[in-house]
Amino acid sequence: MALIFANVAMKLLVPPGTILFHELALVPAELPSRPWTALSYMFLHAPGLSHLLFNMLSLYFFGPALEMRLGSRHFLALYIVSGLMGALLSVVSPMSRYAMIVGASGGCFGVTLGFAWFWPRQQIYLWGILGVEARWMVVALTIISLMSARTSDGVAHFAHLGGFLGAWLYLVWMRHRSPAAQWQRKVSPPRPKISFAADLDRYRRIDLDALHPVNRDEYNRVMAKVSTEGLGGLNASEREFLERFAPKA
Repeated sequence: MALIFANVAMKLLVPPGTILFHELALVPAELPSRPWTALSYMFLHAPGLSHLLFNMLSLYFFGPALEMRLGSRHFLALYIVSGLMGALLSVVSPMSRYAMIVGASGGCFGVTLGFAWFWPRQQIYLWGILGVEARWMVVALTIISLMSARTSDGVAHFAHLGGFLGAWLYLVWMRHRSPAAQWQRKVSPPRPKISFAADLDRYRRIDLDALHPVNRDEYNRVMAKVSTEGLGGLNASEREFLERFAPKA
């Protein structure tokens, strides 16, 4: 995948400790004056290989299936939006406002949530042994990040949470704009506008003398309910009963 190559290339071209590395790293408190770091930070990684390796393994295992499901354009957009939301959420974290944040974790967490969105019951084997469904893995990671968010363990937990949030928002947006959703909105009948004042006036103008005694008793019961609970307290059958006899607007 191109994202893996991009992250590995940046690891080789911009090693930690260089001036360029510091210019591209995210410091949440400095984000207003260095807005490019909201994007550039997600292609940098901490010294050593473990940080990069963990994130790239996540992309390797979850990325291809999600990219095939979404298409390359939407997959890349989800990854970027997740990373950007991770940067924005880090701004509100009191533990990381002045910390240097680097890594693809926000984007990778977003990819993980995207995988769980489409394949929630897919078994994921942690360490190759412990099997857990994708949806419960996301829940567990969310709980861990929330519980660890106020600790000083050197991990940008708000960036992880932002990755989940960004991916969720992007997928909800995609679902809302999907052809199926647009077609459903097009063929669905418009919801009738409710005017309680106008309806109540019509119901009060029902000619009781023209009603059968059984219907008259039901009318009195329903209107007594209206006087105590309002029209909003009526169920569908009670509203239908009143509409049957009320003069049309």
